[in-house]
Amino acid sequence: MARTASAVASGRFRVEATDFVVEEIMQHALADAGEHLWLWIEKTGLTTHQAIERLGRDCGVSPRQIGFAGMKDRHATTYQWVSMPWPIKSGLPIFSNSQELCVHSARRHTRKLKRGAHAANRFTIRLRDLGVDGVQAAAGEIERVAREGVPNYFGEQRFGRGGTNVEMARELFAGARLARNKRSIALSAARSFLFNEVLSARVADGCWRNAVGGDVFMLAGSNSVFAVDDTEETEARLAERLAAGDISPTGLMPGRLGPRSVVPGGRAAAYEAAVSAAYSDLLDGLAAARVDAERRALVLPVADLSITPEGNDCTVSFCLDSGAFATSVLRELGDFRDAMR
Repeated sequence: MARTASAVASGRFRVEATDFVVEEIMQHALADAGEHLWLWIEKTGLTTHQAIERLGRDCGVSPRQIGFAGMKDRHATTYQWVSMPWPIKSGLPIFSNSQELCVHSARRHTRKLKRGAHAANRFTIRLRDLGVDGVQAAAGEIERVAREGVPNYFGEQRFGRGGTNVEMARELFAGARLARNKRSIALSAARSFLFNEVLSARVADGCWRNAVGGDVFMLAGSNSVFAVDDTEETEARLAERLAAGDISPTGLMPGRLGPRSVVPGGRAAAYEAAVSAAYSDLLDGLAAARVDAERRALVLPVADLSITPEGNDCTVSFCLDSGAFATSVLRELGDFRDAMR
């Protein structure tokens, strides 16, 4: 995948699970009343599903009844909310806290926690073995990244080790039967791969942040989109909104087009058509799987970005909207290898 600038710094991240810290940021207040118990948990070295299974055993609750907002990295220390049904008259359950999983607090709410309910994630990541010059080089990219954002790539973890999830999608489209969870992973990987290819082409041509003919834009903080051909705004006004981060060009998350789908034209459509032609098997497979097409912003804003030098290492901190990948930020600061992969 193309970068916006040549990588100067290099090093490693996630050498230890505690080097990669993720904290979930919710977008609404809890009622402190109701039939659902929301738990603020810390986990290290566990997937979200593994943590849920352990909590379910502790409380005698089926994992299917336990809600969560987002999947969090296994090779990390992560803080997130989960919820479970719990009668109002019952006392708090007893949790078998450990170094791998700890329940820090429990609060009541009126409903189950749903996927995607969190607003953002805060990341604190230690980058190792850069050397003093490498730390300075990474620090030199901070202002640009904070100002411009980064290409909104899906991270490598979406595709599995060596891209195996995309190959699993090809097997699915060729007729293989997969368990429900694996089918979902395969479909997601195929769509994400095609989106990344379109984005990479636009990064290589230097137009991932700027409007091209026929673009479809997304409003910041929403999934609302509109086509450049359907607006009366001038090119100058659109350029101002792009520079301010109010809107972003989008790329296709492939699938079936519906009657309300907003589609690009001109040069923007040509980028997507080129990728579709190169990977027609994936595109056709997604349509046959009855996945609905969507749009995804090409630009990922990075909030509260800072860097703290620590000799040959440094720590970077930032906030990203839910659904975004921290590795998309790291790859714009330098060439950093995930030690856990």
